[in-house]
Amino acid sequence: MRPEPFALLMTVYGGDREEYVRAAFRSAVHDQLRRPDQVVLVQDGPIDAGLGRCLAELLDGCPVEATFVRLADNGGLGPALDAGLQASRYDIVARMDADDVAMPHRFRLQVPLVEAGADLVGAGLLEFGTDLSDIVGRRTPPSDPGDIARYSRLHDPFNHPTVVYRRSAVIAAGGYGDLPLMEDYWLFVRMIANGARVENVAEPLVYYRVGDGAYERRGGPALLRSELRLQREMRREGFISQPQYLRNVVVRGGYRLVPTLIRRPVYRWIVAPYGARRNRSRLRGTPGGHRGAAGAAWPREPYVPRHSRDRAPERLYSPQEAAKPGPEHP
Repeated sequence: MRPEPFALLMTVYGGDREEYVRAAFRSAVHDQLRRPDQVVLVQDGPIDAGLGRCLAELLDGCPVEATFVRLADNGGLGPALDAGLQASRYDIVARMDADDVAMPHRFRLQVPLVEAGADLVGAGLLEFGTDLSDIVGRRTPPSDPGDIARYSRLHDPFNHPTVVYRRSAVIAAGGYGDLPLMEDYWLFVRMIANGARVENVAEPLVYYRVGDGAYERRGGPALLRSELRLQREMRREGFISQPQYLRNVVVRGGYRLVPTLIRRPVYRWIVAPYGARRNRSRLRGTPGGHRGAAGAAWPREPYVPRHSRDRAPERLYSPQEAAKPGPEHP
């Protein structure tokens, strides 16, 4: 069977550093054992001259088709990614952040899982500080689809910089939208509720740059406001119950307010290794379900939220729609 083409989606804004962007771009294109067939690079608002020259050089030297999307104003990650999705020529799209580093076998491992039937595939990652030899943490997501659906009621079950997905499944769920700092979690929740088939590769496939201030950015008033809005939306859509909503507001809202000295160990010791603990438990033998492309057990029927339970428990988009390519671009 001929491999299906796919696009790489990457956004850049004025706060990104040239050397990080170069490293991220090269790792996700030039250094991949399976290269993307198209790169969609979105400039989210004004950038300085140095970063502009960097992007021009990367696009000019790109070994595959490159599509550049320039947005006049910085509207945030969600709207920028939605614009990039519209520019994709292909239904399979891989995400990449502008300051991370992809491992060379990332797409060779993940893309076939989408080709085999998954709509959304994430992976583990390694957190690093000054350089790739400075590994400071590891995030292992839950790999079983049932665990992913359950975990999503309290935490984001995917590491956003690692995901590869069906563009049609993302659009069927409404796209990223504009929920600042929580757009990826809210998208993944809606995809799960919409019947998307989801998987995680437990193995780390991306080096995630933490640097100074990474844990500080996981707290503060702005993130708390987005957190509370996300929980209201999840409750309104019936994805979580009222008791789960109250639990999440206390647990997740409190996490945003505690000092960084507390937030860092809580994340590293409790949240980040959850998937590893759950995956080990699964390996000891939990039967059931259809076997997914990565050996995970897909639920026999997808999770359907309360507001959709009057509909048939099936995907809310057709297989024909999933097979449609994105719009053609010169």
